[in-house]
Amino acid sequence: MTAFIDAILEADRRAPRKQRHTAHRIWVRLTKELPEAPIAESTVRAYVRERKRALGVRLAGARELCVPQQYAWGEEAQVDWYEAAADLDGARVTQQVFTLRSMASGAAFHRAYPRATQQAFLEAHELAFRHLGGVFRRLRYDNLSAAVKKILRGFRREETSRFIAFRSHYGFEAEFCTPGEEGAHEKGGVEGEVGVFRRNHWVPVPTARDLDELNVLLLDGCREDEGRVLAGRERTVGEALHIERDHLLPLPAEGFDLAEVTFARVDGLGSVRVRTNAYSAPLPPGTTAQVRVLPATVELWHGGRCVARHPRSYGRHQEVLDLEHYLDVLERKPGAFAGSKPLAQWRRAGRWPASYDQLWERLVERQGKQAGTKAMVEVVQLGRTHGDVALRVAIEAALALGCHDVAAVRHLLTTDALERARGRPEPLSPLVVGALAHYDRPLPTVTSYDQLLQPPLVPGTAGEAMGVGVAQ
Repeated sequence: MTAFIDAILEADRRAPRKQRHTAHRIWVRLTKELPEAPIAESTVRAYVRERKRALGVRLAGARELCVPQQYAWGEEAQVDWYEAAADLDGARVTQQVFTLRSMASGAAFHRAYPRATQQAFLEAHELAFRHLGGVFRRLRYDNLSAAVKKILRGFRREETSRFIAFRSHYGFEAEFCTPGEEGAHEKGGVEGEVGVFRRNHWVPVPTARDLDELNVLLLDGCREDEGRVLAGRERTVGEALHIERDHLLPLPAEGFDLAEVTFARVDGLGSVRVRTNAYSAPLPPGTTAQVRVLPATVELWHGGRCVARHPRSYGRHQEVLDLEHYLDVLERKPGAFAGSKPLAQWRRAGRWPASYDQLWERLVERQGKQAGTKAMVEVVQLGRTHGDVALRVAIEAALALGCHDVAAVRHLLTTDALERARGRPEPLSPLVVGALAHYDRPLPTVTSYDQLLQPPLVPGTAGEAMGVGVAQ
């Protein structure tokens, strides 16, 4: 057991300072992961204190005195951002985490973003309102740049136009804390929530495939915390939230349009510039496209329809390219396929499995480099109609059957062919005779024709006397 605790404390030395285990968190993990060896929390606290001193870890200091507050149902929620690290696809990434906490029920909502942009700020509000079941009458903030354009005298603020439009749409009031150290603890509810949530759900550092999976974990943590009973209360957080929902302002029929809309022209590389980044577009060079920038995606619109949707890049001077947008030109220029940036990005994103390379090699062996590469482009084109998943299954089935051409993959993309390729027998459909029975006829008899098979009799032979024919 001591080895388990020592391993946690040693790992904490490499973790972000605010995502290290407290003695209570270590005791919770012990009860869950080593239930066969029960131990008192006080014993764990004493051991952790001594080990941290031996390791030279700074212990927590004294807290500032705060005045308890009381809130009516649905009256106020507090909002804040905090930083936390997560391991996404094997890489440690620092996330900006939005949190909104109800002051009456104690229910909270947490969501991670790569950057604390205004769009992320507004989107997280919408998601929090939906999760908690309504809108609070008053929300309290720090002087965030997403909401405050200028700090005026006293409690007056010049708010950003987008934030004014947003809170007008949802019908809540905004209050802002005193700038500087004076207002550092005017949002004690949400600051305490951040500390508790970080210790319970960000320790140890969470691991996820991507940001979407991480946010699913955070939402599960919010629901798990609804089973807590806050100090001095009788109901769980979830039970209190159930009561509070009846006192919240109703959600509007339509959400707020979060998109930042601009216009951009398609350049000679088949992409449009959005801020400093380039996004590919399936449009001819010189075409003007409407660009809708959202917290997680960038949409390109033309002729009243969305022609492309990319994951948003928060880097600078990055290229976000989709191979499908270049397939038409690659059919005319197959020599540019192998070294293209869109193909390299598909490989990194896992959209170009090994089976695609295997088919490509077979096509080149049969048809030559130029014709084989062009045929591979035609195969990838099929994914536009049938989807990536169906195309991958069809290619793998074609390779298994030893079929290495475009026609075979196209044939296998039909549902019945895919079922046969997977080894599943086709279901037998019953034959309904019905009115066809009217056309039934008896089977013909051929006994009259049997006489023709008998050999003729020769007069005056023994066979004739016996009634037996003798062959001539």
